[in-house]
Formats: sequence, structure tokens, C-alpha cells
Amino acid sequence: MSDISEPRAVSRRRPLLMLLPLFVFMGLAVLFWLRLGSGDPSRIPSALIGRPAPQVQLPPLEGLANDGAPVPGLDPAALKGKVSIVNVWASWCVPCHDEAPLLVELGKDKRFQIVGINYKDTADNARRFLGRYGNPYGIVGVDGNGRAGIEWGVYGVPETFVVGRNGTIAYKLVGPITPDNINSVLKVEIDKALKAGG
Repeated sequence: MSDISEPRAVSRRRPLLMLLPLFVFMGLAVLFWLRLGSGDPSRIPSALIGRPAPQVQLPPLEGLANDGAPVPGLDPAALKGKVSIVNVWASWCVPCHDEAPLLVELGKDKRFQIVGINYKDTADNARRFLGRYGNPYGIVGVDGNGRAGIEWGVYGVPETFVVGRNGTIAYKLVGPITPDNINSVLKVEIDKALKAGG
């Protein structure tokens, strides 16, 4: 009798053992989803904070002028001596359209410079974008192949960096500038950089 019941017990346990990896995977998937989904993407840490801004030279946006003078491309030396707000944007980026008026307003503050990195865009579309909203950028570098985005550690467009006078990245905002975060987060970080000696 014991010989017959033992194989039945083993055969009942086998489907449970086969499902165990599925349950473990599902548990881990739920854990990762909760951990990633509950976080604020604008608070994703950057390995570049506290380090010098990438030494990436970018050509100017062809045909872009400000008061009749061509807007220069990005020279890494331009990120030293003055607090810089570096904004990575593109005309095809929907949130970039939402943040553009806020950047134009921010650009009225002359205590710092706003630098644009135009990411994987066409010159015509980028100029049209700036013509529509206004150009807050004193410098616009073109990142046609996305290499500069990699150097800057960009997760996705838009992203905004606060760079101190010494050329060191002080803060990174992942995602668009919004009416909610411009005063409570971005301007606070800009003020910290302005007060910092370096």
C-alpha cells in the first residue's frame, strides 16, 4: 500500500515545484515594479553630480541667430566662470513643448546662462521650435548622433543640468521642467549654485 501512495505524493509535488520559478519571477517583477514605479523619475541619481561637465564640443544650430548674431555652439570652456543651466531638448519631444515657455521665462534671469543641447533633431525643426516659443538659449550645441547625450548620461529628453561656476555638475533634473518643480526644485538648485563659491 505504501508503494502506491508514495508515487502519487511525488506526482502531486512535481507541478508545485515546476511552478515555483514562475512564482519567484512574478514576486521579483512586482517588487521591481513597485520600487521603480513609486519613485519620482526626476530624482534618479546621476553619477555625474559633483564631477566636471563632459568636455564635449558641439557645432552650432545652423541658421540660428539672436539679435542678428549667430548663436554659438557648445564649447566646454563656456561652462566655466558662470552658473549654467544645460537643457537637453528636441522639437520631436512632446514634454519639451510644455517646458519651453518656462525656460523662456527662466532665461530672463541674467545671473546665469541657459545652454541648449539639441538632441537628434533636424535643423529646420529645431529652428521652427525656437521660433514658436522663443529662444532662451545663449548657446545651442547640436547633438545629431546622440553621442553628447551619452556623455552627459541622459536617460531621455528633456533633461536639465545645473552646472556651477567651476564647471562641475551640481544637479540633474530628469524629465520636463514643470510649473510644480520649477520653483520648488530647479530654482532652489540654481540658487544653491549661485551662492556656492566655486
